[in-house]
Amino acid sequence: AMDIAGNPHFPEPWLSPDLLVHCASSGRGGGVEAYRRVYVQGLRQLLAATAPRHVLFVGSTSVYGQNDGSLVDETSPAEPTVETGKILLEAESLALSVEGCVLRLSGIYGPGRSVLLRKYLDGTAAVEGDGSRWINQVHRDDAAQAILLAGTKKLSGIYNVSDDTPSPQIDVYSWIASHLKGPLPPHAEAPTTRKRGNTNKRVSNAKLKTTGWRPLFPSYQDALPDLAPLKNGYPLFES
Repeated sequence: AMDIAGNPHFPEPWLSPDLLVHCASSGRGGGVEAYRRVYVQGLRQLLAATAPRHVLFVGSTSVYGQNDGSLVDETSPAEPTVETGKILLEAESLALSVEGCVLRLSGIYGPGRSVLLRKYLDGTAAVEGDGSRWINQVHRDDAAQAILLAGTKKLSGIYNVSDDTPSPQIDVYSWIASHLKGPLPPHAEAPTTRKRGNTNKRVSNAKLKTTGWRPLFPSYQDALPDLAPLKNGYPLFES
């Protein structure tokens, strides 16, 4: 249904499911307005349309704005430095207002999806500054298991979803270089701005582990044989 302005309008809930999972992407080119439409307006409309008994919102650890390398957990201040992070917090508040669950995911990687590996392979990788900025990641399958567990157990509140091994950027590139028998990327100046904020922190997954969740890939290094398989000791992409 549409209102007079052409916006979705639901006069009364029509479904009332046991669980609503909001796990969406604003798209590769998604800016501030796309974030607001997808995360805030989208979740608000779904809540109004379906009146779920429980809601699960999948967000991002980008809401933590810390830049001092500190360890952050769910009690740490969430003060994002960019507008998209503030929008995610607004969406989180919608889920939490109905006693729902918020999962804050670190950078997702998995088969066919790894930003650092892709940059290494296409020659655009660079060790930023001294390479000490912390990288927080989680494998796609571990993120999916966290979503399944949170939905099944009807968890409430905020949980970080990240692997066991926050790692300095130079360590991650060293793992990739060693695995692929290639050189370490060159050093470059660290950028002053980033899409998700110029942050530097270590994300704790201790609270999520109290629910029984354990990552299949405790560190990015553990996943490299699957992400970049070798044959006879050499990368398969080499002729």
